Amino acid sequence: MSLIKKFQVTFDCAEPRRVARFWCEVLGYESPSPKGFATWDEYDRSQPAEDRGSWSACIDPSGVGPRLFFQRVPEGKVVKNRVHLDVRVGTGLVGEERLATLEAECTRLLALGAVRVQLLYDGHDSCIVMQDIEGNEFCVD
Repeated sequence: MSLIKKFQVTFDCAEPRRVARFWCEVLGYESPSPKGFATWDEYDRSQPAEDRGSWSACIDPSGVGPRLFFQRVPEGKVVKNRVHLDVRVGTGLVGEERLATLEAECTRLLALGAVRVQLLYDGHDSCIVMQDIEGNEFCVD
């Protein structure tokens, strides 16, 4: 039996390229154009009109993190995500130091279009629940 060593995380969304750009900024990822094309626009022009802008992807330039794939779907988000990403910026920190680090990252993400939902803080451990630009929940942890 072989073990899976790589995986990608797939997002259903209305505007794949827009959501991919958001997550590239959040995570420091890159969104290279599809093989054989100099740009995403060039790729889109090669596709039938109904398929233009139907997907996008971004990758960790270090090759460590998973590939993120974004696919256009006709329906909007209706309920809470069953799976979400944790953006880990406070690893190893506790109390006020952790909270200050999370708040600083939250401020940066708000400027990118994220929405702050809720601070979870018990005086020791904390995380901030947020939403991306299409309402997908994630945590700053």
